[in-house]
Amino acid sequence: MTEPTNNLFDLTDKVALITGSSRGIGLAMASGLAQSGAKVVLCGRKQEGIDEAVKTIRDHGGEATGIPAHMGRAEDLQALVDHAVETFGGIDILVNNAATNPVFGPLLDNDDAAFDKIMEVNVKGPLNLAKLVHPIMVSRGGGSIINVSSIGGLRPEPMLGLYSMSKAALISLTKVMAAEWGGDSVRVNVLCPGLIQTQFSQALWSNEKILNSVVGKLPLKRIAQPEELVGMTVYLASAASSYCTGSVMTVDGGHTI
Repeated sequence: MTEPTNNLFDLTDKVALITGSSRGIGLAMASGLAQSGAKVVLCGRKQEGIDEAVKTIRDHGGEATGIPAHMGRAEDLQALVDHAVETFGGIDILVNNAATNPVFGPLLDNDDAAFDKIMEVNVKGPLNLAKLVHPIMVSRGGGSIINVSSIGGLRPEPMLGLYSMSKAALISLTKVMAAEWGGDSVRVNVLCPGLIQTQFSQALWSNEKILNSVVGKLPLKRIAQPEELVGMTVYLASAASSYCTGSVMTVDGGHTI
């Protein structure tokens, strides 16, 4: 018998770990998962920002905790996973949202340091964290991993070559993990947002020329707010997407049509 629709998105008793979740897209995702019943574990670079985000979720009735973590440090990732298990008993959902982009310009102007930093945080970090979380999910009967890429991973964005490359690699990594871990009941999917109005992307949407150029090409004629990724996140985290793995989901206002 088909499960009632109102139960498909219920995340009660699930534990979700969301990286880069002290603000912007990550905080919106964490808040949405908490509102759907999940206990959420937040992480970011600074404790102050994490504490504010945790308070925001708790003030709205959600269960949340969080600690600082750098995606490029193995010891930070292990501490983050240990904190989630010690606080809430396990991990059922992982959202790899943390990312960096220290450069804006043509490839000829990029150096090895920028390349290494981008790959460390945007690709190596999500892989290493997923590897730590995988056995925990298996012990709990399975789980859902959601990697956050970008439309730049599908089609290179001007002046964002290294970032686009790293996000393309994350899409490929998602498919590899989905293929290898499906037998363990661990589903892995990837979200590709378009331009979202966050501090991370401020250099783009605060530039009137760039903003008008982007909006002019969008069927919806506007950029998105962080909360507009919540629905897809809850879908991929929940039983509603139980037969969905290796999928590449765009949330881009029609940018990639």
